[in-house]
Amino acid sequence: MSAVVDFPVKPEARDYLACFAADPNEPSWLGELRRQGITRFAELGWPTRRSESWRYLDLSPIARTRPAKPSAPRLDAATIERMALPQAAQRIVLVDGCFVPALSTLEPVAGIWFGSTAQAIRERADLARAVAGATPLGDSEAFDALNAAFFSDGFVLEVAPGVTLDRPIEIIHLAGQAAGASLHTRSLIALGAGAQATVIETYAGSEGHYWRDDLVTIEIGDAAELQRVVLVEEAAEAAHVSTVAAALGAKTRLANFALLLGGRTVRHEANITLAGEGARCTYDGAFIVAGRDEANIVTTIDHAAPGGQTRELVKAVGADRGHGAFQGRIIVRPGAQKTDAHQLSRNLIIGNRAVIDTKPELEIHADDVKCSHGASVGDLDETALFYLRSRGIAEAEARRLLIDGFLREAVETVEQLDLHAYLLRRLAHRLASLEATA
Repeated sequence: MSAVVDFPVKPEARDYLACFAADPNEPSWLGELRRQGITRFAELGWPTRRSESWRYLDLSPIARTRPAKPSAPRLDAATIERMALPQAAQRIVLVDGCFVPALSTLEPVAGIWFGSTAQAIRERADLARAVAGATPLGDSEAFDALNAAFFSDGFVLEVAPGVTLDRPIEIIHLAGQAAGASLHTRSLIALGAGAQATVIETYAGSEGHYWRDDLVTIEIGDAAELQRVVLVEEAAEAAHVSTVAAALGAKTRLANFALLLGGRTVRHEANITLAGEGARCTYDGAFIVAGRDEANIVTTIDHAAPGGQTRELVKAVGADRGHGAFQGRIIVRPGAQKTDAHQLSRNLIIGNRAVIDTKPELEIHADDVKCSHGASVGDLDETALFYLRSRGIAEAEARRLLIDGFLREAVETVEQLDLHAYLLRRLAHRLASLEATA
């Protein structure tokens, strides 16, 4: 059954509304969620540049896509092995938004539940409802609504209280035969009190114009710790919009790092609430934009309890006509005394027509806090470049070394050595293909 609305529909929503059809095999609560989602999207349409958090991104590439239809994956195990983290304990692979058991590595482990979102809907209604639940995303509400209406799958990781995972959990999102399609995934990471885990999520595609719409909800119990790494290497003409919504309990720690290396239009958004006293959040990232690529990192970190700590470092490189932006907002609520929050955005322009916008913000409603932010935009250090060239290093190689050193500071915030080395290899691969321009 299709959704029926009795109000004017935004033009960009008409095709999505026509594609929508309820699945009679799904639980009634999920069907209702999907109908609410498509109705809300039909009412809202896409965000526009009049919205402050969307002012730096062109959404026109998204308008030409439609929801993907499930199809048999055409990727083999060798493809996965070339991309995968060898040290991962378990792995879920999703191709065109759907779980592929044959390419995944899953085994029962005491104290964790790890599987696809579709499996959770069948077997774990409590987790499935947490995945599908409403998420307060503000200016990104339209994407949350569309995701709720069309999400095909995703992953769910639940770690029981007190359980420590010694090896990373890996999720690989691949675009296979998705040309002209939109891929919608919805996922959950839930850590019980005192649990510890590391998760790496990779988003990749080799060719074609497609759009990925991904949403991850994170719930971290008291005194738990999560390290989450996100690597984006989409196809050259692809669009990628991902959002994470996290809630941190008392004395928890979330360390998140995002490395954006590929895709025509990429936006990585984080909405994090430090709801428990003494929670700590580290949110770091790096991106490269070249050609006519666009990339945005947008963060809102909300200190709602006393004694919280936030550290943010985002570094970016713009080449050719690339356009990047960082918008970071830290909120300190009334009563969130003893908050310690620092935010830094550093950017390197190596193309005459490249542009990077940076907009760090502090919104403070408490009086006993220690908060600061800073931003810088500059070119390569000509003295350092001259020094390298005087030692016989070719100019292109000298530039690559300086760019690598600039971005490496952000990558090195990742604490686990295996992940750290893996990200540096991916960064080196991207820099090898980057034509640095003055």
